[in-house]
Amino acid sequence: MTKDPRELYSRTDGPVDLRDGEVPVLVHALQGAMDAGHAGRLMARHLTRKLPSERLIDFDVDALLDYRSRRPSMVFDDGAWTSYEDPELVVDLIRDDEGAPVLLLHGLEPDLQWERFVAAVRTIIEDFGVTTTIGVHGVPMGVPHTRPMTVTAHATRADLIGEHPNYFSNVQVPGTVSALLEFRLGQEGRDALGYAVNVPHYLAQMEYPQAAAELVRQISRTTGLSLPVGDLEAAGAKVRADIDRQVSGSEEVGAVVHALETQFDSFLSANGEPGRGSLTAPAEELPSADELGAQFEAYLAGKDGDSD
Repeated sequence: MTKDPRELYSRTDGPVDLRDGEVPVLVHALQGAMDAGHAGRLMARHLTRKLPSERLIDFDVDALLDYRSRRPSMVFDDGAWTSYEDPELVVDLIRDDEGAPVLLLHGLEPDLQWERFVAAVRTIIEDFGVTTTIGVHGVPMGVPHTRPMTVTAHATRADLIGEHPNYFSNVQVPGTVSALLEFRLGQEGRDALGYAVNVPHYLAQMEYPQAAAELVRQISRTTGLSLPVGDLEAAGAKVRADIDRQVSGSEEVGAVVHALETQFDSFLSANGEPGRGSLTAPAEELPSADELGAQFEAYLAGKDGDSD
């Protein structure tokens, strides 16, 4: 017997102030397979802190997570366990600067019951009258931090993403729940799209607020929502200054960034036409992202990591 997907989550008891009972947009930023620069996580944290927010739904993480593959953090202090980092997978109702509602699904990506989880999200979409679903995260890419942010866009209908350049023609990658959700919604004829912000591969393990800011801008352009981005941009300017100091102090790192700039500019000059330009390069032509990232992380160690 098929289990009811609604049993995977519980609604909060508090009142929800929705004048017409509908929320047209659901944004999802799930932490799991990939989120370079912690872009999706930073975006979700930023929006829930800067905008009015109330918890609507809690998913049953005990039914969805494999604790042994992603063990929650605990603190042992002076002979006692003093804290436990409760894993969360939730839906919050937030309101933009003009009071318009939007649903934000965020937290840990499920390890288990993917199809049932997707079915559960579809019930939420139906209950709240969602017409557009947007997934966001960061991906590591051979791009320099000195050039404007770019995004890889995808959707269930081509006209949903407009003139965004296509950086990939055909590629097979490990699946994610977010990708499966978009795929299943497309099979039902629903509007769903996603933005993967392209993060410099050597900064993929750091918090990179510039990437989160770009995700906010993409959501705002797509939906017309008025979402704040100033704090992320200010944090990004500080990170950029720190990185530039590191680059200027290392000929090796400076040479790598210059090579990526040349590659990026060549791609733009080719107008992104398939076969003429690429934001990727053979692995032997690029330095180790881990090695470069380690240099930047060592340099930035001890600095304030709170991007808000």
